[in-house]
This record gives sequence, C-alpha cells and structure tokens, in this order.
Amino acid sequence: MEQPTVPIAEQVREVVQAAMEALRVPRAEEISPSAAANSFEAEALRTEMISVGRKLWQRQYVDGNGGNISVRLGSRYVLCTPTMMSKGDLEPADICLSDLDGNILAGDRPRTSELLLHLAIYKANSRAHSVVHCHPPYATAFAITGSAPPVGFSSEYEIFVGPVGVAHYETPGTQAFAESVLPFVHDHNTILLSNHGIVCWSDTPTHAEWLVEILDNYCKTYLIAQQVGKPLAAIPEDKIQEILALKRRMGLPDIRMARLPEFAGPAAGGHTELDRLVEQVVARLEGRG
Repeated sequence: MEQPTVPIAEQVREVVQAAMEALRVPRAEEISPSAAANSFEAEALRTEMISVGRKLWQRQYVDGNGGNISVRLGSRYVLCTPTMMSKGDLEPADICLSDLDGNILAGDRPRTSELLLHLAIYKANSRAHSVVHCHPPYATAFAITGSAPPVGFSSEYEIFVGPVGVAHYETPGTQAFAESVLPFVHDHNTILLSNHGIVCWSDTPTHAEWLVEILDNYCKTYLIAQQVGKPLAAIPEDKIQEILALKRRMGLPDIRMARLPEFAGPAAGGHTELDRLVEQVVARLEGRG
C-alpha cells in the first residue's frame, strides 16, 4: 500500500523548527538575574536608555534629577533608571535591574520610587515594553490644568498619539500614584499626570520618547495657533476615520476605536517567525522566491 506523501511545507517546518531550536539563544526570563543583567540584550537596551535620557535632558523635558525610563527585559525583568540622577548623566553602570515587584536584582544604585508607575503599566498592558515619564513644559502646562489638549488639528499627533488620558493627582512615588493611570493604559499610549507631568509607553525606549516629543510639540503648536487670531481649522471627520483605520493597522491605541464597532477588537495578527521562515523556504524550493 502506498504511503501518504507528507506535504513539503510540513517537511520544511520540521527542519526549520529543529534548526531554530538548536540555534536559539536563551531568553532573558530563562536565565538568572545576574546573567540577564549582563546579557547582550541588556547591554543594547542600556545604551538605548542612556541615549533617550540625554535626548530628554537636551530637549528640556526633564530638569534636576526628574523623569525616569524603563524597558522590559524578557517577561520577568525590567531595566530602569536610578533615583537622584540627571537623565543627561547616565552611564551603563547606573541602570538597575528589577523584577516586576520592584525588587532590585542587579545594580549598585537605588531605583526610582516612580518605578511603581512603570510596573503598573507593564502588568496591565502586555503591549507596553518601555515606559518614559518626564515633565515637558507645554504638555505639563495642560497637566496642571487637569485637561487634555483638544484633538482633530494635527495629522501626526492624531496618528501617533490622539486623545490623551488625564490621571487624577496622587503623590508621586506612591502605589496610589501608580494606579492612577490604570483606567487609561489600554486605550492611550500617552497619559497626563495631573499637576506633575506625563507618561508614555511603547515598544522601545526610543519610540516612547518620540511620543513625548510629539505631544509636547503639539501642545506648543496648539497654544501658538490660538494666538494667530483665526479660527482653528479641524481635520474633516471622514479623514479622522481614515486615520483611525491607519492606527488600527499599525497597532496603535486610540480610545475612539473602542467606541466604533468597525474598529473594535485587536488589530489583525501576523504569522509567527516560524511561519514566515517556512513560507520563504517553500517559495524558494518551488522557484517562487
């Protein structure tokens, strides 16, 4: 009796999966805190955090020892900036390694008390891989009023930020302060902290810092536009709908999508890395790639 033929894609999948497993580097969560802190991944993330800290200081989004930066390292660890240190002066040895409960596992400097804010965001939203908290002047001016800048006037702001959340005031560094952002962390990547500053989350420290720049520049531009003496021209509603569709495809959050049935639910997921590799190999074998 003739044996059934195994589809070529399944054969390729088995070979590729075996090769990937043989070559796989252990993930940060699979190794000890010391090994994670000294991994190549941690080294690269520290370099990026230091670069972001200097940008924040140069742009005058932080002063004194203000602001803090963190980034996930695997699923168990977080790298974070220390307390009482200017973000313009950071060095690799200054970056701490913490667990998701705020316990310092590696590093000589004490962590910032506001790490609790970062950890609350990480625990509530798995899409948040890096958090930046700072005090940019124009955005913080809105935070002092307890109000958000209006939406509908700038395409870049609409695409990357959109409506911001406004968390009520709590004493910085407390658990209550950390929990004040929880109502907003799923539908907003940028939150105003009343009478304090802002916090942004994204997939990388650099992208989180970009959100800071976009928000503060928009707040500044909006305040200038009000002084021109002409009515502000809003983006047409049908174009806002196009922007929301674009944001959904990009996987960017926006509270307005949750209110519209056509945008409800998560963005469409893609293939896994294994699926993509199998497709590429099969295409080459069949002469299509």
